[in-house]
Amino acid sequence: MASGSGFRSGFGLLLLRVMVGGVFLSEGLQKFIFPGALGAGRFAKIGIPLPHFSAPFVGVVEIVCGAMLILGIATLYAVIPLLIDIGVAIVTTKWPMVRHDGWWAALHESRTDVCMLLGLIAIACLGAGRWSFDRR
Repeated sequence: MASGSGFRSGFGLLLLRVMVGGVFLSEGLQKFIFPGALGAGRFAKIGIPLPHFSAPFVGVVEIVCGAMLILGIATLYAVIPLLIDIGVAIVTTKWPMVRHDGWWAALHESRTDVCMLLGLIAIACLGAGRWSFDRR
C-alpha cells in the first residue's frame, strides 16, 4: 500500500457514511416536519398499512440509523434496517412507476434510492473505516 492510502480510504469511507447517513437522517426528520407530504400522508397515499404508525416508526429508524452511520457506531447494525427501508421504498414507489411511466422515468426518479442502496451495500462490505467509533 502506498503511503497515505489508509488515510485516503478512511476519509473516503467517512465521506460515504456522511453522504448516506445524512440523506437518511434528513429524510427521517422530514417525515416529522412535513407529515402530510412526506410522513403519514405520503405513506397513506402509496398504500403502506397503518400510516400513522409506520411513518413515524420509519422516521425514527432513519434518524437513529442515519446518525449511527455518520458517526460510525455499530455500523452494520445501522445498515441492515436501512437496507430494508430503502428496499421497501423502491418496491412501493419506483416499481409502480416502471409499470405506469416506463423504465426511463423510473430510472430518473430512482437515482437517489439506487445511490443509497449501493452506498449501504458498500458500507456493509467495507466497514465503517478508521474514522469511526467502531474502529475505536
